[in-house]
Amino acid sequence: MSKQKLKSHRINREWCKGCGICVAFCPKKVLELDREDKAVAVRLEDCIACRLCELRCPDLAITVETEDVPVPS
Repeated sequence: MSKQKLKSHRINREWCKGCGICVAFCPKKVLELDREDKAVAVRLEDCIACRLCELRCPDLAITVETEDVPVPS
């Protein structure tokens, strides 16, 4: 059995229109909008790799990559 762990979290700033949907759906408040109204990951260490930001982004500007981590039995 394994658990998903964050490998990388990428935001394509050219595609991001700053709608804030990703910020609203993030359960751990990892994302914020910066001064240019673009999404930015400010607390990556809190990311649980749920992929809600990636799934909800209407511009497909977010990519979350995960890796399997074995769960001790």
